[in-house]
Amino acid sequence: MKKTIKFLAVVQSLILLSNIISFEFYINLQVAFLSSFLIIAGSAYAYRKMVKNQVALENVEEKRDILDEIEDPYELYDDFEVDNRPADELDIKAILKEEKKKIKILNIKDIKKGSRAGVSLFRLVPYLFLILGFIALKNNSLLDISIYLPSLLVGIVAGYFFSKEL
Repeated sequence: MKKTIKFLAVVQSLILLSNIISFEFYINLQVAFLSSFLIIAGSAYAYRKMVKNQVALENVEEKRDILDEIEDPYELYDDFEVDNRPADELDIKAILKEEKKKIKILNIKDIKKGSRAGVSLFRLVPYLFLILGFIALKNNSLLDISIYLPSLLVGIVAGYFFSKEL
């Protein structure tokens, strides 16, 4: 964590030194850096928190091996019991009910579970900052796209190193 804080301090010092070039350059660099950094760091933190919660609740689904998925994507060769009784002895209604239970239906609980990290404040607030910062620069005639867009990369790289330390 100390390594990350030192890295961020160095990056912020360099951004502050860009004020020597011009205020327009500095403010575009700072807003773009903070926007992209907060988005990457917030997304990583929210996802990490969601995974930890799911592991704590023991909601971990067992997945098949990657090679098995490639070789048999439709699970055709998996071992399962085959009922070899004649068709007239089989209870078709019971079999259909059992197969319907296996079909996963999209419900509110699954939507809530899947969107937990996507709707996190750790992700929404940085996107709001990105939008409002862009609008503020544009309304004050300070926006320079040739500076703003490459500056987003600086924040992405810093966010990557920060999320790696999490």
